[in-house]
Amino acid sequence: MKINENLKKFGEFLYELRIKKELTLREMCRKVNYDPSNWSKIERGKISPPSDKKTLELWAKTLGLKKSDKKFNEFIYKANIAQGIIPFEIMEEKELVAALPAFFRTLKNRKPTKEEIDNMINLIKNG
Repeated sequence: MKINENLKKFGEFLYELRIKKELTLREMCRKVNYDPSNWSKIERGKISPPSDKKTLELWAKTLGLKKSDKKFNEFIYKANIAQGIIPFEIMEEKELVAALPAFFRTLKNRKPTKEEIDNMINLIKNG
């Protein structure tokens, strides 16, 4: 999936959440102190959402999502994917992060080292 498709999907998701909460674009922007023009561009899939975790959490909370809800995690995940970054929860796993270079080389059809393969196997078995 291309980044533009991810931006569009996140924008649609953001729009649906805002409408479900019955907030106009300007009301939402006032609540989270964000520029309405940029918010509109995010909803239309023209620009990436902010990468700051606290900002995304404020947006999610304002849209009625609770940290304990599945939709909250989906919101953060989709925002990360739209930005083209690895989701926060993955980056918090040090062993997993150490294996990512081998994983990405494998995806690009470059052969990982034996040690990298062994590390990935151990992560999968013990993860």
